[in-house]
Amino acid sequence: MSSSQKRLCIPGQRLCQTDDDHTPGSGTYSRGSFIYASLAGYVHIRADKDRGSVLEVRGEVERSTVPFVGAIVTAKVTHVNPRYCKCAIFCVEDSVLQESFRGQIRREDVRATEKDRVEMYRCFRPGDLILARVLSLGDMHSYLLTTAENELGVVIAQSEAGVTMIPVSWTEMQCPKTFAKEHRKVARIAPPSDSAVN
Repeated sequence: MSSSQKRLCIPGQRLCQTDDDHTPGSGTYSRGSFIYASLAGYVHIRADKDRGSVLEVRGEVERSTVPFVGAIVTAKVTHVNPRYCKCAIFCVEDSVLQESFRGQIRREDVRATEKDRVEMYRCFRPGDLILARVLSLGDMHSYLLTTAENELGVVIAQSEAGVTMIPVSWTEMQCPKTFAKEHRKVARIAPPSDSAVN
């Protein structure tokens, strides 16, 4: 990937392997032998005489973009209660927003099945980064969102130990430091193709 190419990424997306020629910069983090995006934006490669090629992710501002019905949005959970969770939408499709919009996921919009058995605290926690779809414009300028698809839900979550957790099933994530498991409504993210990694 040349520095002139603009490649969009979302939080938690694997960008490339960490090696002598590629090191993580701002907007990224390393886990294992790979570099991942820590925010939504565009991948930039900066040449550094000491560190080689430094991968950075920068949010590029889109002033005219607003969430629309059917759009996939990236959001951060800000508040959870037994009936719904509130979140801040900061990316619509592939556009990073200048200012966040308020979103809300109701209990009945978390999963497609067994809606009456959903427990919000076992699906989301404040600070989680999620992918969701816009259902409609709700009350008080807050967008109603849904995660009732396999590809939607939590993509990045911090454990109680403050470490980024690893998905172990569609309902659990595990802390790689303490090995404690926490419940989440995990998004099924398609892994990158082998050719992009090698």
